[in-house]
Amino acid sequence: MTTRWIATGLCHDLPNGVVMAGRWHDTELAVWRSASGKLAAWKDRCPHRGMRLSHGFVRGETLSCIYHGWVYGTDGGCKHIPAHPSLVPPKAIRAEAFSCVALDGVLWLAPADVSEAPPRLGGLRPVRSLSLTCGLAALMAAESALAGKDILRGSVTFGGHAVEICLLVQPKPDGITLHALCGASADLVAVSRWLEALRFKAEEKVAE
Repeated sequence: MTTRWIATGLCHDLPNGVVMAGRWHDTELAVWRSASGKLAAWKDRCPHRGMRLSHGFVRGETLSCIYHGWVYGTDGGCKHIPAHPSLVPPKAIRAEAFSCVALDGVLWLAPADVSEAPPRLGGLRPVRSLSLTCGLAALMAAESALAGKDILRGSVTFGGHAVEICLLVQPKPDGITLHALCGASADLVAVSRWLEALRFKAEEKVAE
């Protein structure tokens, strides 16, 4: 399955009032939730001096840059410049926005002009995210029960039980990050331990 949407995290990792770093392919992003829960994702550079917006802080329905305190609303537009409190910021001062959607427990990112909807993963429970210092080929070699490209799915047996597993693949410069989901009845602790073992096995493949 190929889609312009890429998972950047799980919804439980981004509560209201928090900003985190995200990534869409090679583009670094700041992903945040306002106090009311509205999602936004922008290129991770303040339009003023280029400071990472993911280092900023959320106040109500705005995100403030940590460097000079420029304040941006959820639409990406600059709302306030502390050094010039009486100035109404020009509409041209705005962060470059991406599409960000929370669906089925997953945070999805895509360019602002995306027309398709994110993939649906109904019936699965989010487990955790983990980073691997290897590529997709090593992961597939470590676990043949999983099939796919951007989204790996399959039935894996461990602990004497067959468990439905879904791994959302997020590329990164030094490997991949996996955002894992599992069947509704699976033991989350057991799945998390299996993921750790899978990471070790996949990274060991690279070292062979």
